Amino acid sequence: MHIAILTFDGFNELDSLIALGVLNRIKKPGWRVTLCCPTAEVTSMNGVTVRAQSSLADARDADAVVVGSGVRTREVVDDSVLMGRLALDPGRQLVAAQCSGTLILARLGLLGSVPACTDLTTRPWVQAAGVEVLNQPFHASGNVATAGGCLASPYLAAWIIARTEGPEAARAALHYVAPVGEKEAYVANAFRQIAPYLPQ
Repeated sequence: MHIAILTFDGFNELDSLIALGVLNRIKKPGWRVTLCCPTAEVTSMNGVTVRAQSSLADARDADAVVVGSGVRTREVVDDSVLMGRLALDPGRQLVAAQCSGTLILARLGLLGSVPACTDLTTRPWVQAAGVEVLNQPFHASGNVATAGGCLASPYLAAWIIARTEGPEAARAALHYVAPVGEKEAYVANAFRQIAPYLPQ
């Protein structure tokens, strides 16, 4: 199981790195989570430079892809060469987007008539791309999920874990990262957000 977290220059650390941390709570052979970047290194919106662990070509074959957000997402979607390298397929992949990552999914035509979640800054750009934006932290339809707000990234991670390893594995991953003294309430709230979008 390979989960690629698309991470571009100007990325939001809270989106890419929190998802990376929660998803890596699964400890089993073959479970691999990578920061997937267009170049060997990318630098965050706050000046943190990370090395790519996989390439955009690897994302084509990943079992799940998380599209992170950042302050340069509009540059990404205006770069036809870069966008042409993003061959995502919800028919065989779980595809999740965080905040401005939702704009990338919209521009790739992966949302269609399905409503989506994004952050307040990106909202008008996603709407301009013809997508209805919901006033909620998480939404999924089939194999595509979107989240709005930096701290909604655990919802995306939990959704991927629940879809692939089961709800109890997702609950355990969230319980581990949740604040002490709030663990049960945190997990319960997270599942209120994602459970309606999990297969019954």
